Amino acid sequence: MDNFLFLLIFINVLVLIELGYFALRTFRSSEKREVQRRLKLLSFPKDTGDSVNILRKNVLSEIPWLNRFLKKLALMEKMTHLVEQAGAQSTPGLYFLSSLTLAVVGFLAGSQIHLAYFPLLRGVVIIIPVIGIMAILPVLYLRRRRKKRFQKFETQLPEALDLIARSLRAGHAFSSGLKLASEEMREPASVEFGKTLNEINFGISVPDALVNFANRIPIDDLRFFVISLLLQRETGGNLAEILENLSHLIRERFKLYGRVRVLSAQARISAYVLVAMPFVISLLIHLIHPKFYEPFFENPASRYLIGFGVAWMILGIFAMKKMIAIRV
Repeated sequence: MDNFLFLLIFINVLVLIELGYFALRTFRSSEKREVQRRLKLLSFPKDTGDSVNILRKNVLSEIPWLNRFLKKLALMEKMTHLVEQAGAQSTPGLYFLSSLTLAVVGFLAGSQIHLAYFPLLRGVVIIIPVIGIMAILPVLYLRRRRKKRFQKFETQLPEALDLIARSLRAGHAFSSGLKLASEEMREPASVEFGKTLNEINFGISVPDALVNFANRIPIDDLRFFVISLLLQRETGGNLAEILENLSHLIRERFKLYGRVRVLSAQARISAYVLVAMPFVISLLIHLIHPKFYEPFFENPASRYLIGFGVAWMILGIFAMKKMIAIRV
């Protein structure tokens, strides 16, 4: 057991070194990277006679051996898609190593929790859930970042549609409207419209580029935008008017969503109060009577009761979150 523990510590230290390398690469200034990129574009490459590959390379890690290993894992495709949707600047390999490191930390922490608080239970009952929770933290971070990015894009979409509609009324082509949106809007709208424009410029058909756009940002409003464009290309019509009507519809939906949030505020506040009440009351009882809980903690079964109580509390929080989440 001691040898196995030392092996885990060695792996953890090795992974931390790799994460430190990634961190140094990530925190380099964006200005310096931009200058280096422009210098490479201005430099004259040697003519070796070899064919040039213009296809975009899917780099999972800047470490060659790790990149080759990660390409063999099927789950890295979903991880790459999640990192792209979240707009993260780091490579998927960084989050893979983070999950691995946190899993090792979870194993060590779970072992200590099992020995100190739950010695009567089997080790796997405590250690495996702790490992799972720790390993999934980078994924939860990416999902939360993706959700915020989608919400920001959704608020920017009506303005982007108005820009494209005004460009069309001025006599410009649809690609010019996309270029205007990519230049005038802020991130993430500028980045996503720019990607769609680049795909069209590199030879991908407009319908396929729009479908790729909807797959990168899977929100309902953008799907309406893509479907409207595809139908207009098939049946004809005034595209500028269609985009203006769609922009107006999205803004009206935002107004309705705001009204629904106001009407459901009482239910949401009640849920927050129910979640916080056990912890607040327990803290107040402890402050008023510090020795009130001593007979309870002297009983060995108290730790198991607290564990089950926290588990049921978490399930209740998820249930109330689903009940108060109203989609418009």
